[in-house]
Amino acid sequence: MVLAGCATQNENYALGGPGTDSLMLVGDRSHRDQYLAHVRSDPLGAYLSAQEKVSRPSAPRGLASTALNYLGIKYRFGGNAPDTGFDCSGLVVYAAEKSLGLKLPRRSSEMARLGQSVKRDELERGDLVFFNTRGHRFSHVGIYLGEGKFVHAPSTGSRVRVEDMNIGYWKKRYNGARRLAANGPTHARVSGKSAATQKVASK
Repeated sequence: MVLAGCATQNENYALGGPGTDSLMLVGDRSHRDQYLAHVRSDPLGAYLSAQEKVSRPSAPRGLASTALNYLGIKYRFGGNAPDTGFDCSGLVVYAAEKSLGLKLPRRSSEMARLGQSVKRDELERGDLVFFNTRGHRFSHVGIYLGEGKFVHAPSTGSRVRVEDMNIGYWKKRYNGARRLAANGPTHARVSGKSAATQKVASK
């Protein structure tokens, strides 16, 4: 199995310089770690999840709704399931298969080649949102919820949670979004073998 996560337990990253998106490997505690250390609880995520269960009990369970079921699950590099933990791409892969019947590639960089590109001001619930958190594009992925919020599995020592894309940390690192065909009227399935180069195709 290929381990494809958003962070490793032994890596620390810091900003490469003012006004840049590049990250450098350093020995001390990074800007990224400092930011994540201050965002441990997730009252907003818990609220959104509770509201969905109350207001939409019979609604179809889409990608975003399914991912919200796993709020609080611990982060685990290479994690693929709620009982063992998730990394960023593991959460998306699991939620997509459970909610939409999609078999997505394991790496976030490969997911970024699927579906259709979406402008930031046209984002819709269920779109995949990508960030540069490790010094290269599409190294982190989450699921857009609406109103600037997204759900994701952040890093070692944290848990699945909801965050605001407009916070400085994420705003600087945002680098695109994709909409899978299954988020529209027609469900779709991706071949795991060719998913890295193939767009999502309708059943």
